[in-house]
Amino acid sequence: MTLPGPAAVVVRDAEAEVVRMLGGHGRLLADADATEGALSTMRVTLKRGADGATPHYHGGSSELFFVISGRAQVLTGERVVTAGPGDLVVVPPHLPHAFAAAPDSPVDLLIVIAPGVERFEYFRLLERVGRGEASVEDVRAAQDRFDNHFLDSTAWHAARAAARDTPAG
Repeated sequence: MTLPGPAAVVVRDAEAEVVRMLGGHGRLLADADATEGALSTMRVTLKRGADGATPHYHGGSSELFFVISGRAQVLTGERVVTAGPGDLVVVPPHLPHAFAAAPDSPVDLLIVIAPGVERFEYFRLLERVGRGEASVEDVRAAQDRFDNHFLDSTAWHAARAAARDTPAG
């Protein structure tokens, strides 16, 4: 017996849209419109030591980071934690956060935002910035639209500076 309700969302790896990032790429899996607002999810793969997202917060959603492989640095408030394979970090709304590959490791992350926000266009905008087709000001102007509010973090700057000073091994 099938009960009425939404259909399941199935996204095949080969069908996921790939967006380029400075230190790697993202695979756009399911946006809020596909999940009836339940969540937005993507997979991010970064090269060793590469930056992912700068410090920011979301006003209405939690963000989950699950490390598939490698190691990630994740800002959680004013603390930077290093997460390895199988580790999970969940950041509640309004808590500043950021992520990057650890200085000694690439990272493969599953990222989930819940409840979902239409964010795929945000990642496409970032890709256009990387190609010189849009500006950082365009990204800043879209903060409210994508519930992605940028801020500064002394703890994050210190952790990333230390990462850049770590010799490649």
